[in-house]
Amino acid sequence: MTTRTRTRPGIRTRAGALLLAAGAVALTGCGTRTAGAGDSPEPAAPSVAPSVDHAARAAEAVARHDALFPAIAARCADAATAAASPGAAAGGSPADPEAGKYAENHAYKQQARLTPGARCRGDAHAARIRAAMAGGSGGKGAPHTVDEVRALLTGLGYGFDAGGVYGTGAVNVSFVLSVPESGPCVTGRLGPPLTVEAHGVYAEGGCPEPRGGH
Repeated sequence: MTTRTRTRPGIRTRAGALLLAAGAVALTGCGTRTAGAGDSPEPAAPSVAPSVDHAARAAEAVARHDALFPAIAARCADAATAAASPGAAAGGSPADPEAGKYAENHAYKQQARLTPGARCRGDAHAARIRAAMAGGSGGKGAPHTVDEVRALLTGLGYGFDAGGVYGTGAVNVSFVLSVPESGPCVTGRLGPPLTVEAHGVYAEGGCPEPRGGH
């Protein structure tokens, strides 16, 4: 004779409820993941550095220059739109290997090509400085010493962050400077004869002529 165990209805109801709740939790866990201590964080998106607008910076520098030297700005107002002139070709021709070797050995003396606007400003500043050093600016006499040249150029509004005045007393007096804000370089020598000229920066950087090579 088989003995049947009867379970009370209340117990069956509570057991079923527990099984249903466990299943719901299991189903919910399948679609959800909670980050724990062992999880790797999501990689951050790489930051993109803002690009530098060199043309805009150059234009701002020219505007500051023009505010300092309005007469030169007026003189060179149309030069900025002129077409750039081709620069001198570097190196020698294949038929002249010695000239090619000389150009290679002196490549460090190559100067940056000037835009028409920079060429106009440089030539205008060179003419202004030349006139002052010849005694034609403000009725003052021509400078003869390092201190006098430095004082004259400072009075004209030029600094020496990218150059200086060189010589011993009144012997071999020369100078080199960068036109404020926009460049280019201006180099001069008392002489005789007095020489003042504008040029681009050298390949190694800066206005002073580099010493070196091989």
